[in-house]
Amino acid sequence: MISYLKGTIADIRKTSSNRVTLVLEVNQIGYEVQILPRITQELQVEEEVQIFTHQQVREDQTMLYGFAKVAERDLFRQLISVSGIGAQLAIALLDTLELPDLVQAIVGGNTRVLAKTPGVGPKTAQRISLELKTKLAEWRENAGLAKSVPAGVAAEITEEVEMTLLALGYTGAEVMQALQLLGKDPKMSGNTNADDWIKEAIASLSN
Repeated sequence: MISYLKGTIADIRKTSSNRVTLVLEVNQIGYEVQILPRITQELQVEEEVQIFTHQQVREDQTMLYGFAKVAERDLFRQLISVSGIGAQLAIALLDTLELPDLVQAIVGGNTRVLAKTPGVGPKTAQRISLELKTKLAEWRENAGLAKSVPAGVAAEITEEVEMTLLALGYTGAEVMQALQLLGKDPKMSGNTNADDWIKEAIASLSN
């Protein structure tokens, strides 16, 4: 399994089906990697980049899918584990919605936001939310976050906040540290808006 590739962009190819393939030269070998169309704005030919990859092997072909962030790659893997969700639909979800918006829609069960993606109807959106919320809950438990509610954090939003932050790529220790810090902040006292806690936690972890 190839975890990431670091090399020089040799070419960026767009097809009529709105797929974008990056040709990345690594040690004189050119790798074809399908990437999210929206990240092409940030890339230039001859630029050196690191791309986090998922390798998909089938009988007739081997494909590499590339992402700018580990969290995007990991969520892609979670998405294609959902019944009926293939690689192209997972790419479309990640391309249509920014990572925080996509994760919060999944965790919060906001099927209307998920259905903004072409090819995702109400039933598919509901299946994505139900199946992935279960997987993220297991992820939260494995990270040791489900054992107790951090002091100062409303119990009814703890699960949603912790699952969202984990899916965005933060470690269990980082999530706990941020929530314990925010729990002592007077301006967050009594706040039961999960979005506010997530934004403040991200800001705290970014400092």
